[in-house]
Amino acid sequence: MRTEIATLGEFGLIHHLTESIKLKNESSRYGVGDDAAVLSYSAEKEVLVTTDLLMEGVHFDLVYVPLKHLGYKSAVVNFSDIYAMNGTPKQITVSLGISKRFSIEDMEELYTGIRLACEEYDVDIVGGDTSASYTGLTISITCIGEGEKGKVVYRNGARVTDLICVSGNLGAAYMGLQLLEREKAVLKGGDKDLQPDFSGKEYLLERQLKPEARRDIIQKLAEEGIQPTSMMDISDGLSSELLHICTQSKVGCRVYEEHIPIDYQTAVMAEEFNMNLSTCALNGGEDYELLFTVPIADHEKVTEMEGVKLIGHITKPELGCALITRDGQEFELKAQGWNPLKEEEAEKA
Repeated sequence: MRTEIATLGEFGLIHHLTESIKLKNESSRYGVGDDAAVLSYSAEKEVLVTTDLLMEGVHFDLVYVPLKHLGYKSAVVNFSDIYAMNGTPKQITVSLGISKRFSIEDMEELYTGIRLACEEYDVDIVGGDTSASYTGLTISITCIGEGEKGKVVYRNGARVTDLICVSGNLGAAYMGLQLLEREKAVLKGGDKDLQPDFSGKEYLLERQLKPEARRDIIQKLAEEGIQPTSMMDISDGLSSELLHICTQSKVGCRVYEEHIPIDYQTAVMAEEFNMNLSTCALNGGEDYELLFTVPIADHEKVTEMEGVKLIGHITKPELGCALITRDGQEFELKAQGWNPLKEEEAEKA
């Protein structure tokens, strides 16, 4: 069944998608239904705000991304930014640009994913907007969160001798994307009987289609009494994010290839695609793991933390940023993070 959005209109659609929303956070005083949401934060808290804009054909491809997964992911990537500041996400606003090819059922599916993420991470939907779009689907989500005064972590706090740590493993989301793109290319070949075969590769697909924000790592750091000196989430790749931290902190770094955490399925897939495994981990992106630095005094605590890997250390700025390979060679770290504007210029040329 397909119901055209025009049958409800803009305000009818907003009401339809948000009518059963119930607020659960104390700081959410009033949500959807008025000209503005009303939030109230205590004086002991810092208020954190982040926004992500996702464009169809640029950030996601609906050929292989289910709308429910897209909704979940678009919310979670915002939560991840708040956790990367050592904060807690509390509210989001959701704005959508929708073209005529989408139905009310499609929007329900997208919103189901967004609401699922909000339930999982205890976040309230407090507002948003919808508009007609001529270019497919556009999703803009703003997330508001809170951090303890004096405990918010920035990118610019890394100091010489600090240890560089990363949560989880890297490169899996990128390999999941390669897998989906390969199957899309096969289907484009025109053989309708071909069915995608993802058996044994479910983990890689989940990391790409349904990433999770690392709330658990933030909780563990607090429990252990570890205050990171700098922190970021890994959306554009380890190499790119490390360079951001080093540039803003005015320091250098040494990262050891042998210590970069990589899952077995990622390694198998990289071999299948004939790709360099370390390059996938360094430059793949969309892992949404946490990259952070801690004082050397916390060495023992951090090495005993489950799900955290020590991968290098901060150096003086004049030493630059380098990767130490398994055979002891030094290579300058380069940001290969995704740049859509650069790609556009290359196409024009």
